[in-house]
Amino acid sequence: MGENSNVNLPPGFRFYPTDEELVVHFLQRKAALLPCHPDVIPDLELYPLDPWELDGKALCEGNQWYFYSRRTHNRSTRNGYWEPMGIDEPVVNSISSKRVGMKRYLVFYIGEGGPAAIKTNWIMQEYRLSGSDSGTGKSSKRGGHSKIDYNKWVVCRVYERNCNEDEDDDGTELSCLDEVFLSLDDMDEISLPLN
Repeated sequence: MGENSNVNLPPGFRFYPTDEELVVHFLQRKAALLPCHPDVIPDLELYPLDPWELDGKALCEGNQWYFYSRRTHNRSTRNGYWEPMGIDEPVVNSISSKRVGMKRYLVFYIGEGGPAAIKTNWIMQEYRLSGSDSGTGKSSKRGGHSKIDYNKWVVCRVYERNCNEDEDDDGTELSCLDEVFLSLDDMDEISLPLN
């Protein structure tokens, strides 16, 4: 799936959903067991996977990976863990301004925790439904399987943040040379060759 090999979209179309679209058009339908067209986001058991292992398993668009996963408190992988950062943000309907879901940011750490863990640039946005907007019911019995709580689904967007990126990223990147010049406190310290 690395280059959208399973996405059946016309040439020129890209998969760049808004937060609201991820919750309303994808996650609500998934929780309610309704078909989603196009059905492009795969189900993954995230937590055994390190973020760099998502390529080929999750839907990839640009430098972002999308997938459904079961909501769990265990966020450990083979080589690290996902740690929540900040507080959850509401996802609201753009027309009614009603809350339809919540978004949580998590950052990936390599190691087992504590001061020895190494913070990476991998970020996950985990979207879940609001309590009252969670689909058709608490559980469902289908095809002879035991009861499964379909309200526990989340949809995730994972990406590797550029080390130069900040909250107000305007899409431009600084080169290493730009960073060196910006780090100088006083322009008088720069000596230019004379001709």
